[in-house]
Amino acid sequence: MNISEPLGLLGGLSPQLFMKRHWQKKPLLIRQALPGFKPLLSRSELFALASLDDVQSRLISLTPSGLVASSQKSTQKGAQPPKAKSMAQDVWRLQNGPFLRRALPSLKTPHWTLLVQAVDLKVAEVQALRDQFRFVPDARLDDVMISYASEGGGVGPHFDSYDVFLLQAHGQRRWRIGKSKNLKLRDDVPLKILSHFEAEQEWVLQPGDMLYLPPRYAHDGVAVGGDCMTYSIGFRAPKTSELAHELLSRIAEEALEDASDRLYQDPYQHAVQHPAEMPSGLLSFARQVLNHALSQALNSDQDLARSLGEYLTEPSAHVWFGVQEGVVKVTKPKDWPKVWSLHPCTKMLYDAHHVFINGESFRASGRDAVWVKHLADTRCLSDQQFLKLSPQAKGLLLNWVDAGWIQRSRE
Repeated sequence: MNISEPLGLLGGLSPQLFMKRHWQKKPLLIRQALPGFKPLLSRSELFALASLDDVQSRLISLTPSGLVASSQKSTQKGAQPPKAKSMAQDVWRLQNGPFLRRALPSLKTPHWTLLVQAVDLKVAEVQALRDQFRFVPDARLDDVMISYASEGGGVGPHFDSYDVFLLQAHGQRRWRIGKSKNLKLRDDVPLKILSHFEAEQEWVLQPGDMLYLPPRYAHDGVAVGGDCMTYSIGFRAPKTSELAHELLSRIAEEALEDASDRLYQDPYQHAVQHPAEMPSGLLSFARQVLNHALSQALNSDQDLARSLGEYLTEPSAHVWFGVQEGVVKVTKPKDWPKVWSLHPCTKMLYDAHHVFINGESFRASGRDAVWVKHLADTRCLSDQQFLKLSPQAKGLLLNWVDAGWIQRSRE
């Protein structure tokens, strides 16, 4: 991808200019980002994905305040009408999947939404769509979520803690957005819905239209004119608490492996009258142990980079790599495929000294590093490129094939 050339996906902006003007700064509405775009999987195929155990899905239903009030009137004959304050609140319901088709509401029922996460890991065409956004570092990519909504369906006014591209795939959705300063959430619903939302801009998106929103930008999307499908290409931003926990855990594991197992010594400990009091010398020893472990990690940029790369490529808990069916174990050159492609679920990154894949790290240098990094950037290698690797690197890739991290193709 030439990041300096105008891109229709970005409304004629080059990726370079988009990142400078809009990324993490301000929204961008792009009419016909993908002209003539049609859903990459049907409604029934999406529902089928939501029935799988290894796919995360959620069902969100809304009963508008007017219907709540009407129901209360019809079931409480002779009772006092509900107060205005209670009538003003919509009723939301959240359920977690998997869902059999019969567990989903009727298509004619309004005000419900099905959210299906990480569809790009299951559908090759959605993965190809995701790859059009690789002008953003892979380390920031989260997944592609598909939202199906019946008439009036949505998830309420909210904000996300990540960057997102909202691509309309089917039907129409009305988006209202606002740079709200008050991000307080309602405490009476199972969703992260804003208690106060004021829209500053409003659009109706047609198939092929796309809206980019930076983090913490309040928005509310509702299906209008019938059902609709929206694809959300999301980019994660690790929280400080999450990142610190992961890195400190990994540093601690490495410190244990490298520890000299020096014993605590107290030859000058005196007799005590308060045996339950913790010795000050033991506290000092503990401080020395931690200071040594942290200094070892923080004084080495390579060690820190290795821990970060392993964390960023760690597969999600629901991801499972299976060996391709109908193929034999690759052991001899005659069995080698013509194309070596990363499995859709494989996460692969690199830095100046390492290659990271699915939570593991490997030292990389010389010609091998050039081609393995090419594999990470393009997510595939030709047979000719594979043959340029050293025997050791070839063996490593063959191990990745056996693990299911790389797929084989003779096309």
